[in-house]
Amino acid sequence: MPYINNILGLIFSNMHDKTIEDLTKVRTMGSVMFGGRYRLIDFALSNMVNSGISEVGVITKSNFQSLIDHLGSGREWDLARKKGGLHILPPYGNTASGIYKGRLDALCGIFSFIKYSTAEYVVMSDCDIVTNMNFRPVIEAHIAKGADITVVTNKAVYTEAQTGAGTVLSVDDDSRVYDTLINPNLSGLCNISLNMYVVKRTFLLELLQQAKAKNHYSFEQDIIQAKAKELKIYAYNYDNYFSRIDSLYSYFNANMNLLNNSNRAKLFLSDSPIYTKVRDNAPCKYGIDSSVKNSLVADGCIIEGNVENSIVFRGVKIAKGAVVKNSIIMQDTVIGEKAEIRFTITDKNVTIRENKTLTGELSYPILVNKGANV
Repeated sequence: MPYINNILGLIFSNMHDKTIEDLTKVRTMGSVMFGGRYRLIDFALSNMVNSGISEVGVITKSNFQSLIDHLGSGREWDLARKKGGLHILPPYGNTASGIYKGRLDALCGIFSFIKYSTAEYVVMSDCDIVTNMNFRPVIEAHIAKGADITVVTNKAVYTEAQTGAGTVLSVDDDSRVYDTLINPNLSGLCNISLNMYVVKRTFLLELLQQAKAKNHYSFEQDIIQAKAKELKIYAYNYDNYFSRIDSLYSYFNANMNLLNNSNRAKLFLSDSPIYTKVRDNAPCKYGIDSSVKNSLVADGCIIEGNVENSIVFRGVKIAKGAVVKNSIIMQDTVIGEKAEIRFTITDKNVTIRENKTLTGELSYPILVNKGANV
């Protein structure tokens, strides 16, 4: 296998904001909280760092203040470096860039950043996939196939709702892509894109120059779909544990899946940890009459009520007599005495007053917006 030179990682923090629009009104998708103490971008960023990628650009579009606050200098991911390291790439970063319309448009906006990188290959990822993966085998497969572009996919049985929010690829016996369907509403066995790509940096620059000249902006439509016969585009099937966030329902389920020990063991691996911003809180405090069953409770919480089958983020306070079941309670939420919360997602800094009852359904959880007082 040829030696792989430096790799540039690119993460798109806003690419799927509309799929969970209620949670991304005030933040990027990458900033959305997950699993009790993480943000969605932590998984894409940690995967790159654990794969040996030491230079990562995070492409932003709007509402990125909380993202900048979370990432900081990149120290938690060992990316606070003089050479390489973490780069925040906002719109209007140069005179030719602006608010992008698609992935290709966003890449054209950071053309100079890519051009002056010394990397040989570029790995691109969105923030809609929660997984723990090593990109090295993908890059090695890309080189072995002599591919122009490698797309990470998953082959499984999908519903119409799932494919309706994704890109489905048709591949031959050699895994070469020969057709692409975008949001096709198909059901059955499909190769669905996980929105992760590997491409040689110099070839990517050629594609971007062509896109600028033709005013193209969609990587999936104008490259993967339109050039399937012209380019050597290959699929890399990824079949390890992952969750795809393409709706509020899937977001809720992805969190709830972490209550299963087996799923946590597949996602949080000792040899490739998921890093996040450290918040120096005291350990969780449990009251004498509190009861907690099958839940993930982060540090800094004060639990005096009853919690069951729930994800509780940092700094949450649950008063005496309160009942929280099958819910996601985000950071610094306060739940008053004898309140009852079921199948509910509370955003940050929510206050649920005493004796209030909020009840959703498994298929339709209630969402309480950030800072709300109920």
